[in-house]
Amino acid sequence: MALPQLTDEQRKAALEKAAAARHARAELREKIKKGEVTLQEVLDSDDPIANRLKVSALIESLPGYGKAKAQKIMDELGISSTRRVKGLGARQREQLVETLSK
Repeated sequence: MALPQLTDEQRKAALEKAAAARHARAELREKIKKGEVTLQEVLDSDDPIANRLKVSALIESLPGYGKAKAQKIMDELGISSTRRVKGLGARQREQLVETLSK
C-alpha cells in the first residue's frame, strides 16, 4: 500500500505532533525516574502517552534499572521487546508489578 502524499502543511503538522509526543513521553519517563509517578499509576492510566510507552522504556525509567535488567525481566516474563504498556495482558501486568516491587 502506497503512502499518501502529504502537503507541506500536513507534513509540518505531523512532524510537530510527533515531536510533542516524544517530549510528553520524555516528561513521563523523567517523572517516573524522580518517583513522582509510580509503575502502578502508569499501568492503570488511561493517558495515551502512558499507554504508548514501550514496556522496556518504562522499566528502564525506574530507579535502579537499566537496559540489561529491563531486558532480563522482560525475557523472564515473556514480554516482547516491542510491547507497549497498553498491549500488556492482565497477567503480564500482575507479574510485572510483582517482579519490580521485590
